[in-house]
Amino acid sequence: MTSPRPRTTPSLTKAVIPAAGLGTRFLPATKATPKEMLPVVDQPAIQYVVEEATRAGLTDVLMVTGRNKRPLEDHFDRNYELEEVLRAKGDESRLSRVQQSTGLATMHYVRQGDPKGLGHAILCAAPHVGDQPFAVLLGDDLIDARDPLLTTMMDVRERHGGSVVALLEVDPTQIHLYGCAAVEETDGDGVKRITDLVEKPVASEAPSNYAVIGRYVLDPAVFDVLRETSPGRGGEIQITDALQTMAADPSIGGPVHGVVFRGRRYDTGDRADYLRAIVRLACERDDLGPDFRDWLTKYVNGEMRELG
Repeated sequence: MTSPRPRTTPSLTKAVIPAAGLGTRFLPATKATPKEMLPVVDQPAIQYVVEEATRAGLTDVLMVTGRNKRPLEDHFDRNYELEEVLRAKGDESRLSRVQQSTGLATMHYVRQGDPKGLGHAILCAAPHVGDQPFAVLLGDDLIDARDPLLTTMMDVRERHGGSVVALLEVDPTQIHLYGCAAVEETDGDGVKRITDLVEKPVASEAPSNYAVIGRYVLDPAVFDVLRETSPGRGGEIQITDALQTMAADPSIGGPVHGVVFRGRRYDTGDRADYLRAIVRLACERDDLGPDFRDWLTKYVNGEMRELG
C-alpha cells in the first residue's frame, strides 16, 4: 500500500456530468426528451446529480451533452416568464422550487459530438478542467443525500492522491454489467487499492465482485492517458481502460483507490429500477410519504384492485 500523502493535493471544485446518451432503454419517452430530464417524483433525475455535486462543494459543473439536449440547459437557466406568473399568483412555494435549480451551481456545457464512449466524453472536459483534479458523476446513478459518498471519495483523494472510484459489491452473476476491479486491502475502512480493472467481464473471468459505479474522482493525468487509449469494448474509449493503465503504473498520476459504497443508490438507467427509485423516494417524502405509503400498502395487499 502506498503511504498516505500529506494533505497538500489541490482541492476539488469542478464536476463533470456526461449527459450525451440517447436513452434508448426508455423509448419512446426519450424520443424528444433527454433521459436525464425524466422526472423522479417531481424533479428531473439530472437535478439530483447536480445537487449531490454541490453538497460536496463542487460548484463548477460542466455537462457534456449531445444533440437534442437543450432542455438540460433550459432547466438550469432562468425562466423569467414562468417566475413572473408564479410571483403574480403569490405562489411562493412553486416559485422557490423553480428557482432552486437556477442557483445550484455555475453551469457550463460542451457537446461531445461523436458518441465514442464515456472515456471520450470525459476527455471533452479537458479544456474546461485543465490541470485540476475533478469529479465525474454519471446521471443514471442517484446517491441518497444521506450518504456522503462523493465527500468520502474526495477525502480519500486528498489523503492518497491519484484517482478514486466508487465500488459496489454485486452478485457475481451481475458483474458482466459493470466495470470490475481487482483490489488489495488497505488500512482504511471500506477503502481498497485497485490493481486492475476489467470492463464487463464474464463471471468466470471477473477478478472480484466489486463493480465500478458512476462516481469518480480523477487526477488530471487521466486526460493524457485517455488521449492514448484505443477504443475497447463496444468500439468505445473506456474510462475503465484508462484507469487500468494508471492503476498498473502509479507514476502516471498516482494510485487508484476504490471506496466501497454500502448506502442507498437508485439506478435510473433501467426501467424497473427507475420505477423503484420513484416509489422509494416518494415514500420517504414528508409531504407525499404518509398518504402514498398507505395507498401503496392497500394496493399491494389487493384492497384497491379497482384502481388498476
